[in-house]
Amino acid sequence: MLVNASPQSSPSSSSSNPTMKFTLAFGALLATSAAAFSPVANRAAVSLVSSSSALNSFSSTIFEVRDVNFADTKEQIVKGGRDLFPLLPKAFEGIKEIGVIGWGSQAPAQAQNLRDSLKEAGCDIKVRIGLREGSSSFAEAREVGFTEDADTLGEMFDVIKKSDLVMLLISDAAQAALYKEVFAAMKPGATLGLSHGFLLGYLESIGEKFPEDMDVIAVCPKGMGPSVRRLYEQGKEVNGAGINASFAVHQDKSGKATELALGWGVALGSPFMFETTLSSEYRSDIYGERGILLGAVHGIVESLYRRYQRQGMTPEQAFIESCESITGNIVKIISTRGIKAVYDGLTGDDKEVFKQAYSASYMPAKEILQEIYDEVSSGNEIRTVIMHGKRINKYPVGKIDGTDTWIVGEKVRSERDEENIPLNPFTAGVYVATMMAQIDVLLEAGHPYSEVVNESVIEAVDSLCPYMHYRGVAFMVDNCSFTAKTGSRKWAPRFDYILDQLAYTAVDNGKPVNEDLISAFENHKVHAAVEECCKLRPTVDISVGSASSTKEIVIQ
Repeated sequence: MLVNASPQSSPSSSSSNPTMKFTLAFGALLATSAAAFSPVANRAAVSLVSSSSALNSFSSTIFEVRDVNFADTKEQIVKGGRDLFPLLPKAFEGIKEIGVIGWGSQAPAQAQNLRDSLKEAGCDIKVRIGLREGSSSFAEAREVGFTEDADTLGEMFDVIKKSDLVMLLISDAAQAALYKEVFAAMKPGATLGLSHGFLLGYLESIGEKFPEDMDVIAVCPKGMGPSVRRLYEQGKEVNGAGINASFAVHQDKSGKATELALGWGVALGSPFMFETTLSSEYRSDIYGERGILLGAVHGIVESLYRRYQRQGMTPEQAFIESCESITGNIVKIISTRGIKAVYDGLTGDDKEVFKQAYSASYMPAKEILQEIYDEVSSGNEIRTVIMHGKRINKYPVGKIDGTDTWIVGEKVRSERDEENIPLNPFTAGVYVATMMAQIDVLLEAGHPYSEVVNESVIEAVDSLCPYMHYRGVAFMVDNCSFTAKTGSRKWAPRFDYILDQLAYTAVDNGKPVNEDLISAFENHKVHAAVEECCKLRPTVDISVGSASSTKEIVIQ
C-alpha cells in the first residue's frame, strides 16, 4: 500500500487533546503493578525461544482455510473481504454484546469497523465502548456515533459485565494494572479478546495465568489503529482493504474460539489472517516496533541526515536523500515488488554503493536487534513499559520531531515533487540491511515466515512509513500504542549511534564488502515469502490525507 497524500493538506483531524491520557489515579495503579514486576519479584522463567514452532494446523467450518507456501514452509491463512460479511452471523454465534474497552490507537478503529461490518452483515450485535469514568475520550467516542443514549457508551467495568466478547484494548500498562478487576468483572462464558500478547508476557513474568474458565483469543492488526480504519473506509468499493492481522487462540473452552477470532479479523477488514500464538506475537511485535518498524528507521534517518551534510549536502537535500528516499521510493518498491527489487533495480556504481552500505550496516544493526529480542523475551522490555507507565504523570511523553531534521523535513514536504523522489543507494543499503537483520533474528528464534514478513516488512511499508512520509516521524510513532512509542524513543538513539560509530566508519575507512553477506541477501529464502505476501496485498493504497472518521494524534 502506497501513500497518496498531498503534503500541503492537513490531516483529516488531529487530536484536540494531544497530551497523553493518563490520570494520577491510573499512575497509582501502575505503581502497584510496577512494584509487582520489579527486578527482584518472583518471576517465572521466560524462554528466549519463540513458541511459534508449536503451532498446529487450524480448521474452520465457516471460512476457507488456504495453504500457502512461504519460502520452504507451508502455512495456513484465511483470506478476508467484504464478500465474507454474510458469514459473520455464524462466526459470532452466541455473541449478543461486544465491549470494546479503551480508546487509544486500536480501539476507535476496531470498534467502528466492527460496528459497520456487523451492521452490513445484518447482525443484531451491540458494539459498546467502555471507558474509565471521567475519561476525556467519551467526547471522541460520541463524535463517531457511540453514545450513552443508545447504550453504546459507558463506564468500562459496567460494559465488561454485560459483554459476551470483551475486547481489552486499553494500553498494555493499563492491562497490567487492571487485569484482576477485568477478569473478575467478566460474566461466565464471556470471551476475552486481545490485540496484543503483552498481557500474557506480563502474567508469565509474575507467575500468573488467565482464568481457565474462559476463551482467550487475539486478533492483532499489523498496523497502527488509524491505518486500520482508513484502509477499511477507503476499500469499501473494492471488496475491502485493510491491514493484515495475526490471530491466536490461547484458550478454547467453548470450542468456538477459532471461528470467533476469524470472524473478528474479517469484520476488521483484514485482507488475510495468519495464525500465531500469544507468546510469539508479543515477542515479534514488541521487538519489531523497536526495530525497523519505528525505532530503527528513526535512527537511520537521523544518522544519515547528519552524514550527508558532512559530505557537503544542504540540509534539504540531506533530508531528501535520507528520509524521503526511504518513505517516498524504497518502501514503495518493497510494498509491491519485494525487498530484493530495490537491489535488483540498481546498476553499476549504485549497486556497489548499496553493497558497501549493506555490508557495513548488517552486523551493527543485528547486534542491537538481537539485544532487543533478548530484552523482550526475558521480560525486561515489558518491565520497562510498566515502569515508564508509572512515571508518565511526572514525565509526560514529549515531542520527537523538534530537531533540525524534522523542521527541515516539514519544509521539504511542502515543496515535494512526489514523482521525482530519488532512490539513494547508500540509504537503501542501510535500510535494507537493517530490515534483513530484523528478519534473520526472528527466523533464528523460530518465528514463522508469515509473522516475520508482516512484523518486519508489510507493517513497515504499508502502515507506518506512509505516516512518516505524510507528516514526519512523530506522526508515525505517536499514533501507535504506548508500548510502541515508549520503545521507539528508547531504541532509536541506539541505532543512530551504532550506525554512525561502526557502519559508516567502516565504509569511510575502506573496509571491503563482505561478499558472503551479499550472497546471503541475494539468495535469502525470505524473498519468496515476501513475494507471496505481495500477492495478498489489497489493491487500495493508504491515503493519509483523505477525509476519515479516525483521529490522528499530534503531540504539541
